[in-house]
Amino acid sequence: MKPTALEVDYLIVGAGAMGMAFADTLLAETDATVALVDRYDQPGGHWTVAYPFVRLHQPSAFYGVNSRELGSGAIDQDGWNAGLHELASASEILAYFDQVMRKTFLPTGRVSYFPKSFYDGPDPERPDVQRFHSLVSGAGFEVTVKRRTVDATYMNVTVPAMVPPAYDVAPGVRLITPNQLPALQDRPSHYTVVGAGKTGIDACLWLLSRGTDPSDITWIMPRDSWLLDRAHWQPGNFGGEADEARLKAVADADSVQDLFTRLEDNGLLLRLSPDTEPTAYRCATVARAELAQLRRIDDIVRAGRVQRIDERAIALDRATLPAQAGTLYIDCTADGLERRPTVPVFDHARITLQAVVPCQQVFSAALTAHVEASYADDDTRNELCAPAPHPHSALDWLRFFSDIQERIKRWTADPALMDWLSTCRLMGRRLPELTPEQRTALLPMFQAQKLKLEELLQQAQAVPAVN
Repeated sequence: MKPTALEVDYLIVGAGAMGMAFADTLLAETDATVALVDRYDQPGGHWTVAYPFVRLHQPSAFYGVNSRELGSGAIDQDGWNAGLHELASASEILAYFDQVMRKTFLPTGRVSYFPKSFYDGPDPERPDVQRFHSLVSGAGFEVTVKRRTVDATYMNVTVPAMVPPAYDVAPGVRLITPNQLPALQDRPSHYTVVGAGKTGIDACLWLLSRGTDPSDITWIMPRDSWLLDRAHWQPGNFGGEADEARLKAVADADSVQDLFTRLEDNGLLLRLSPDTEPTAYRCATVARAELAQLRRIDDIVRAGRVQRIDERAIALDRATLPAQAGTLYIDCTADGLERRPTVPVFDHARITLQAVVPCQQVFSAALTAHVEASYADDDTRNELCAPAPHPHSALDWLRFFSDIQERIKRWTADPALMDWLSTCRLMGRRLPELTPEQRTALLPMFQAQKLKLEELLQQAQAVPAVN
């Protein structure tokens, strides 16, 4: 069968959150034509295979695409997030992205959407022609791309249902992903949650919310993480008491350990156990009521990563523990924030979407589209949209904020970009409207904090407990 020929300005590979956020801003700010190719049957990327009880860890108001609100802006009135802005569920997010596609994108007449399709790459003999095929019909397509191909899959977001565990599981061991928890028909004698990231937190909270006795839960935690208090990451303006407290903590700290103590004392960072120093930071947020629930679990195993589970024992990096008969293991180890090598975002005929602000993927994608539409050369674009690796270690908290200061300094020098940022819904904590003089006055503060964070980072090389 002869491939169908198409011609568009942009071919976007991946209709997940980043691909959708990029397309939305591009369509709003240009007259470009777009083809969206995606392997799933509906927009939403990893949300289409996520566990059904997952919710955003950040307010709905910060997520989605820039042109359409996610949620109603309501404050939760009950549950462990009570008093804070609503957190969209997986089903709400999928319905939202479907509405964006059907009611915002397709009515423009400038978008062609190809679900259940696989991107095959460029034609070897014609660099401006990209190829993909339908996973259902097998039909092939050849796309002449007049501007750029946009890779919205590079961040490789994964959830447990997408990948097998990275450890050996012997026959007879009952291991499931969180997706299977709501379908349980019988009560196991014990639950063991493997993994301590966002998914592990969600699995533990789901078990506790369903009345599970905390003594019936074992939590395998390779590393403790510093957590963000969600109360400090609510819709509102840039600045405020939390930011002032952070600035003061950095300015007054004489070591990394002292800085984390000050941040914890101010409530800016939280930890599960006061007796265990966290060595990780992955941008996870919790409400204090959620943290109180997690602290009810006493059986926390801190012996490294799991290597093998059989019916008699659990082998970890630093210990081998007896296995309880009848245990149901819940694998929560997929790396949803994989630390990918950074590459130039803008590279000739290609755009590779990456986080420009760590852990803020949809904002980063929208900003990338705005910069693509508004600036004439890739050197300038790449300066404004330098990729930022996802944080991994506790020290990455310092790198995170040092990096943010540098970016804000760079953006502040561009009044037009600052105007756009001040109205961007996805930025969350919106920058205030400042005069050029006020913007200039901010620079010494940003520079001072950046230099102090770099000084603390240099000192920290001799503090392996925090690395």
